[in-house]
Amino acid sequence: MEPATSVSAPLMSIPPPEVSKVTTTRVWCDGATDIRSGENYRPAALGHPKVWLEIDEHGYVDCGYCDRRFVLEGGPADGVDQATLRDISSGAS
Repeated sequence: MEPATSVSAPLMSIPPPEVSKVTTTRVWCDGATDIRSGENYRPAALGHPKVWLEIDEHGYVDCGYCDRRFVLEGGPADGVDQATLRDISSGAS
């Protein structure tokens, strides 16, 4: 019997679907921030539960629901190619 060989696939860098620059380290996301129009607007139907996220020393955080990335203006991740950064998700705190 032949031993199994492992084939390692290269890591793909996929940029976040949306990047928001912020000025505070504590931010919130509900997934519907940019869909706020119309008289029948209902945030619960359009996004996800509101979560609070904390930006750490890396200068950014990703929403665990919608993958929106929040980048601290003037922080280490500001001006960097976002596709080169790994995901950092932080839950409600």
